[in-house]
Amino acid sequence: MIKKLLFTLLLTSSIISAQSYAPPADQPGSTAIAKNSSVFIGWATGITVVRGPQDIAVPNSPLASTGTPADGMKGGTSGSGVVCLGDGGSATLTFDTPIANGPGFDFAVFENGFSDTFLELAFVEVSSDGINFFRFPSHSETQTTAQIGGFGALDCRYINNLAGKYRANFGTPFDLSGIPDNALLDKDNITHVKIIDVIGTINPLYASYDSKGNIINDPYSTPFASGGFDLNGVGVINQKTLDNKEFNINSVVLYPNPASDIVYLNSNEESSVSIFDIAGKIVKKLPKANYNEIIVSDIIPGTYLFEINIEKKKIIKKIIIN
Repeated sequence: MIKKLLFTLLLTSSIISAQSYAPPADQPGSTAIAKNSSVFIGWATGITVVRGPQDIAVPNSPLASTGTPADGMKGGTSGSGVVCLGDGGSATLTFDTPIANGPGFDFAVFENGFSDTFLELAFVEVSSDGINFFRFPSHSETQTTAQIGGFGALDCRYINNLAGKYRANFGTPFDLSGIPDNALLDKDNITHVKIIDVIGTINPLYASYDSKGNIINDPYSTPFASGGFDLNGVGVINQKTLDNKEFNINSVVLYPNPASDIVYLNSNEESSVSIFDIAGKIVKKLPKANYNEIIVSDIIPGTYLFEINIEKKKIIKKIIIN
């Protein structure tokens, strides 16, 4: 009886500690956002790339070379390629209209992983002045006792706040609220996003570490021209609203949140309303009219993105329906 109880406790403990984070794209609970989702209202307008070596542990290793910098900012266009960063390489993307800390996720990073388990990871940092960068707190629960090989498998459920968590055509989303406040960072005026390749080796001499001090184990080595993180683009969800004396879109409020039957809209302006699930699939679309109430009793409980368009301006709010 005692042995059975101990086994049950150990099993329960392992289940609780394992698989802490969102599952692959298209699975219930996933935070992956499809590239063609209408939640994206912009893409990067500039990029600078610093390539890393194909294998950081090899002296005089050639640098990664596949793709051009421009390929790393074309995620919103058809037939776009990727720019490969190499071990520890980086790409800094700029935005003519800054990213803002709005409701829910604010932007998403795209990589070209060809399956749900072949994942190449990267740190993500942001800046509002192009000088001071701040990194999203990241976490990897992947084991570090055995190296994941160059074409090995990785479980995204053990990964949080690292770009590349999802397969090609599905972005890993980031919420600026997840970065600690700092006087040198204006979260409503993000002009730069930096993507830094995670060096997947578990060799402490070259390893990359998450915010908790854990080595991050991902496919290594990848001694090819296409080695390292393969950046495909950064899609913007929330943008800084430019001054407009006629109408302030930031004044639009949806409530309550969570909601059950009705979501109220505090606007007297005509608007069109689109409701998307978290994967970017439209579940309800309302034509232009003067809405003060939005019926949601016919929508399956879950987390949704409400897109409100008023006077050629757009705002997106995350609403939980229960």
